[in-house]
Amino acid sequence: MRISVVDVGSKTVRLVVSDAQDGAPLPVHTEKWRLRLSEQVRPGDPIPGEAVERLVHAVAAASRTATRWGAAAPLAFATAVVRSAPNRAEVLRTVRLRTGVRLCTLPGELEAELTFLAARRWMGWRSGPLALLDIGGGSLEVAFGRGRLPDFVASLPLGAGRLTHEYLAAGEDLPDPGRLRDLRRSVRHQLRDVAARIRWEGPRTAAATSRTFQQLGRLCGAPPGRHGPFVERRLAREDLREAVRRMSALSAAERVQLPGISAPRAEQSLAGAVIAHTAMKLTGLEAVTICPWAIREGIMLRHIEDGPGWWTEVTGHAEEPGADRSAPLRIAAAPVTS
Repeated sequence: MRISVVDVGSKTVRLVVSDAQDGAPLPVHTEKWRLRLSEQVRPGDPIPGEAVERLVHAVAAASRTATRWGAAAPLAFATAVVRSAPNRAEVLRTVRLRTGVRLCTLPGELEAELTFLAARRWMGWRSGPLALLDIGGGSLEVAFGRGRLPDFVASLPLGAGRLTHEYLAAGEDLPDPGRLRDLRRSVRHQLRDVAARIRWEGPRTAAATSRTFQQLGRLCGAPPGRHGPFVERRLAREDLREAVRRMSALSAAERVQLPGISAPRAEQSLAGAVIAHTAMKLTGLEAVTICPWAIREGIMLRHIEDGPGWWTEVTGHAEEPGADRSAPLRIAAAPVTS
């Protein structure tokens, strides 16, 4: 069986085509198309027509590519940048009519569940009680669990792109110290209760996913991506604190020169670092393991382990008129066998 997933994020549309072999998604082809929606759409604003047109072309190209690689219709989802747009329904309808791809948005809490599943499978049962942090462009997902799926999930509007828009002026030479303090204070305030829950649970291991954490890990000395996914990559809170201090003295253009910081993400890299450090500090995590598997792998794992029906149930619920997208969407876990 060959599975394809299309992920419409704040920066790119990503396609992953994988073989489902021995219960694990083994990638055979990946490709991405740059959209940079977060640079064109402020949080809560509608997605403009030109951006929708580029999204349609990218999703159509991804669907054609998946077909060429022998995969069935892609499991396609869009993250917070589309989920929070007032014209979300119109955007999803346009993509479906123009491409035939049933693009959907998932509740942030379900994104956390799926990402947790991917981290659990990657880290293994030996990791014990596991905490998860995932910083996206529009939201921060937090999860904790002892089993296959998490016992606790939360999705907060603390994405790196969102907070860059709210607190850091575009194109400024250096970040304003007062605005940085406001940014950190906002993260602390919104994360306080969730962090208290994680501290109370007392995780044995912590994993972090997303490009934000991957780039911060590289900045703080983790091996580069060319060394492959199986090299252990860890990010220590103390190193991240120093990275925040260093980045605060640089403009976005200067941050591009730092190890691991890519040009498309340089502007939001400082906000991402502040979110990551504050989250780790409040949750009491001294270090996290950078996990290469995230929501895309979580979707494929659910497809492999629970069958295709779960995706139909999820997307049908997500598109019901008046559905509560703020509440966790719980899907019954399949029994775990040894």
